[in-house]
Amino acid sequence: MSSNYFEDEKFEGLVLPGKSLVKGEYEGCSFVDCQFAGIDFGYFRFTDCEFRDCDLSMAKLNNTAFNDVVFKGCKMQGISFENVNEFVFVVAFDHCLLNYSSFFKRILRKTRFSHCLLHEVDFTEADLQGSVFEQCDLKGAKFEQTILEKVDFRTSIGYSLDPDRNKIKKAIFSLSGLPGLLDKYGIEVKP
Repeated sequence: MSSNYFEDEKFEGLVLPGKSLVKGEYEGCSFVDCQFAGIDFGYFRFTDCEFRDCDLSMAKLNNTAFNDVVFKGCKMQGISFENVNEFVFVVAFDHCLLNYSSFFKRILRKTRFSHCLLHEVDFTEADLQGSVFEQCDLKGAKFEQTILEKVDFRTSIGYSLDPDRNKIKKAIFSLSGLPGLLDKYGIEVKP
């Protein structure tokens, strides 16, 4: 356990740089309306925490642990989640802006993305098995050698993925999402 341990605390309105967040372990904590853009969260550990209405754009996450962490209404553009602690990474995103972020090779089984903007997000070689994309915009998101088995895309838009280059067994799509599966063939689907 880290020498800096914080439990059930609320951090509100932090603006960094300025007030610095102490490197350590945070359990059951909430972060509300904090400006963490560009912060180095390297080797921090977050367990059962919530980030609400925070700006974490371009945050550095080298070996950061996120265990049962929820992000609500957060701006999280350009984050390389590929650098997080791969053994402790359980997250959910609700009404978040995740454009230009990367989940390269991340295990994200049963992850919920709800009402998120995911433009140009890289999911290459990620394992999204059983995940849900609810009302998400995936314009330009990259799916390459991605495990999409049992993923629910029914209410999402803008995705384009090659069924031959991804594992999509039992994935769920709506009729309106068919064009995103047929892009490589140049086929048009009309009502």
